[in-house]
Amino acid sequence: MKAYVAGVGMTRFEKPETREWQYWDMVREAGTAALADAGISYGDVEQVPVGYCFQPSTAGQRAAYELGLTGIPVYNVNNNCATGSTALMLARQLVEGGAADCVLALGFEKMKRGSLGGGGADGGDFATSPVARHYGVMAARHGFEMTPPTAQIFGDAAREHMDKYGTTEAQLAAVAAKNHRHSAHNPYAQFRDVYDVDDILAARVVHRPLTKLQCSPTSDGAAAAVVVSERFAEERGLGAASLVEIVAQAMATDTEESFASGSCIDVVGQPMSRAAARQVYERSGLGIEAVDVVELHDCFSVNELLTYEALGMCAPGESGKLVESGATTYGGRWVVNPSGGLISKGHPLGATGIAQVAELVWQLRGAAGERQVPGAEVGLAHNIGLGGAAVVTMLRAVRGG
Repeated sequence: MKAYVAGVGMTRFEKPETREWQYWDMVREAGTAALADAGISYGDVEQVPVGYCFQPSTAGQRAAYELGLTGIPVYNVNNNCATGSTALMLARQLVEGGAADCVLALGFEKMKRGSLGGGGADGGDFATSPVARHYGVMAARHGFEMTPPTAQIFGDAAREHMDKYGTTEAQLAAVAAKNHRHSAHNPYAQFRDVYDVDDILAARVVHRPLTKLQCSPTSDGAAAAVVVSERFAEERGLGAASLVEIVAQAMATDTEESFASGSCIDVVGQPMSRAAARQVYERSGLGIEAVDVVELHDCFSVNELLTYEALGMCAPGESGKLVESGATTYGGRWVVNPSGGLISKGHPLGATGIAQVAELVWQLRGAAGERQVPGAEVGLAHNIGLGGAAVVTMLRAVRGG
């Protein structure tokens, strides 16, 4: 059975502690918007997977209860930075498998200011951390420095890419410059200031070669998506112009390849991303050449480059040249992160994967305003969590047939 996204909604992503709201307020705002976008009520929803990382068990129920008290199943989902896309994947599986005709995927996060911790690498109990093995690979090759651990492991991946392929600091900064430029037209983005490559290189260094403007911020916010079956869409008269088909979706977790090389490029998830993308291409019959617009996980600028290679947008080592060429912005081969990406739109962990799909739904409907990608028909979302999970989703517009 086919699954369609019929409605999406999200809050503006905000700097933590700058807006007086709780996580359930965020979900009420995003969920209400998604239901209205789909033209349905919460009473039509049969099941609700809710993604978040930093709240207690059953916070999903507390949040979903703001939308209605109908007694339906609510699932609490936690998969690090891939939490949102994992909740969406559960929604799709429920619909495709025939267990439900209408599922609401929710994701939210209420975070603290400052750098994201590393699950033990920053002074916690490293031995019991779920990412101890990942940081152990980093330590064996690069040692530990007194810098934020997540920036450190991705920064070390950048160093390796530079050493192996000749990637330059300017090419890494070009990723951030592009995404900050894109976010200027996104009213949901946490940051909307535009910076050029020189500005980004001159910003405070977080972990060499990554500067502050190449790192995604901590953020508050929520996103929601209504996933429905073909039967539900037909019965409710949902117009084709508003529907976006989830053509294929896959999740991969770490493999032997992630750890065998001792490389931070592998341990931060490039093999997972490659495997998930390969499954999606096989299941959909669509390759990266069919894609018009991409929302990918640029938690740090280097991860956008690593993901270009994992998705098959270029050969290994050619990603720096790809972004420098303009191939991943307006007028190029693809538009990558028209929302501004995690770097500029923001990164509330539980909401990120669903917010990526919300952006793609708007793009494929032709409803993205000033950031619209001309003629967009096929979109791809990539969401990754260290520890690890990578989710890739292929979406296609339904309009015109």
